[in-house]
Amino acid sequence: MRKTYITTMPDHIGAFLKASECFASLGINITRVSYNKAVDSHTLFIDADGEAENLRKADAMLSGIGYLPASPNENSIALLEFLLRDKPGSVTEVLRLIQRYQLNISYISSQENGTDYQAFKMGLFVEKKDRLQAFLAEAQELCTVRVLDYNRSEKVYDNTIFYNSFVSGLMQQVGLPGELRDSLLVNTNLIMQMLDEKGLSPYKTFESISRFAELLVACRGNAFSPRITRHRITDNTDIILIEPPCGSNTAILRSAGQVLFIDSGYAIYRDEMQALFRNLLPEYDRMEKRIFITHADVDHCGLLPLFDEILASAKSKLCLSLEYNGQNGYREQNPLHRPYVNICKALTFYRPPEPDKVKAMWDVPGKQAEPLVQAGFLDCGEMHFEVYQGRGGHLAGETVLIDYAHNVVFSGDIYINLHGQTREQAEYNQYAPVLMTSVDTDPALCALERKAILQRLGAGRWQIFGAHGMKKEYTLQLERTE
Repeated sequence: MRKTYITTMPDHIGAFLKASECFASLGINITRVSYNKAVDSHTLFIDADGEAENLRKADAMLSGIGYLPASPNENSIALLEFLLRDKPGSVTEVLRLIQRYQLNISYISSQENGTDYQAFKMGLFVEKKDRLQAFLAEAQELCTVRVLDYNRSEKVYDNTIFYNSFVSGLMQQVGLPGELRDSLLVNTNLIMQMLDEKGLSPYKTFESISRFAELLVACRGNAFSPRITRHRITDNTDIILIEPPCGSNTAILRSAGQVLFIDSGYAIYRDEMQALFRNLLPEYDRMEKRIFITHADVDHCGLLPLFDEILASAKSKLCLSLEYNGQNGYREQNPLHRPYVNICKALTFYRPPEPDKVKAMWDVPGKQAEPLVQAGFLDCGEMHFEVYQGRGGHLAGETVLIDYAHNVVFSGDIYINLHGQTREQAEYNQYAPVLMTSVDTDPALCALERKAILQRLGAGRWQIFGAHGMKKEYTLQLERTE
């Protein structure tokens, strides 16, 4: 049995040795350790593998020596700006006041700016909020004091409780329940350690996660404004393309009285998307809701619990079933992708659908040799799609729909219109490649799959609906022979 310990250790020689001796005495093997004093001088992450009973004993031993706090650290860092006169000794009275209130300074920054005042920034370690309030009241009598927003600042101002402060900020920003704290702590650390080993600054990692969360939250509620376009295919068939700023597109195919949704975006926009569906489809609440998913990524499957029938490849159904049963889906089986996906699921309130709702429509038995092979057919009204399955360059189970009679393609994430993204989409889509190292399971294979899609298109004008960005117009001319 494997367990991740989030330990809080004293910053002195022999601290890790003491924990290591605890595990060794119980026959527990340490499989991963992560500690970066520049990021957080007390938090040490340890993955340990051992018998369940021995891990329980380790819990007690580590708690006994104070390495496992009984509750999340409620301490915080207050970043303050003191506007001081630019003259000798101006900061002395402030420092004396800080000493009298027994506040620890974790960060200091000041530089003259050519005026009569200096903006003197300090990070103060605060154990009790009432003590901080009393300190501020007295400090205001000495000079102008401004409280800055620690969680949104560009630098890390404290390295004693950074992980807890960072994760608390994320949880408050999105509105997450307390039981997700440890998962966010562990996965944030895993991403930091992975990218640190690849040469990326830890602070760039934290900034990327924070900005990703900000973008998710920024377009909720009244700020939710996806780009919506309508595309006429025939007199009886059209496609409504919904492009949220964050997450995958959702296409609504309406043909000869039938409706098929294609991909569903993030769960965090459940209410906003349902209101949109009701506006676009007056019969929405009365209709049987069918959806086809191009693949089982979290940003494509967030709204699946709303649907009566989910059409997918056999591999995509298996992935969703694994998630429903608390096991790792395909993304989480990749160590490079697992931390980001787990954070993404938490921040977007993802819940997999009940397996009985998912209908496995197509399968390619055995080992697939070609980048793209035909797996079956899918009909909706006038539309007759050939279904092609990719070999897993982006994600196992990925599927592509091609209608040769009407020259329409739904290509998922194998082929997207990068140049057809809105500014918001482009900003959102820059973070996953950083935090996952690549959005594709196998980028080279995905490139072959992309090429294979175009090779399967005949002459004429094609409309390619990727899962991110605007529809792509693609024209293929027949070569003339003399």
